[in-house]
Amino acid sequence: MLIGELAAASGLSREALRFYEQQGLIRARRLGNGYRDYPPEVVALVQYIRTAQQLGFTLAEIGDRLPAIWDAPEPGPLVNQVLASKLGEIDARIAALQALRQSLAERVAADCPLQAAQGS
Repeated sequence: MLIGELAAASGLSREALRFYEQQGLIRARRLGNGYRDYPPEVVALVQYIRTAQQLGFTLAEIGDRLPAIWDAPEPGPLVNQVLASKLGEIDARIAALQALRQSLAERVAADCPLQAAQGS
């Protein structure tokens, strides 16, 4: 399928698809006239990439994990493992932000916010 057809099928712009290709996330072969020709399964791959982005994965993270998931005979368990790992990372960031918030709240309540509370 040509890039315009993939754009219509995936809901992404041609520019986004070209960017995904530059990042090595998708591949196309070139026709004799230089046009990109994508296999039909790239639609599912692009949908996976979009979903992963919506779940907080960066394109670098997606690119690192994509080959193993795409090549797995049964990708479900591997996807669950990747999602669980991301959930752990998010939980750790939330905990760090909560600790930062507590520290800021203590300083706001202090007589001199630039000095750390005694005994902390």
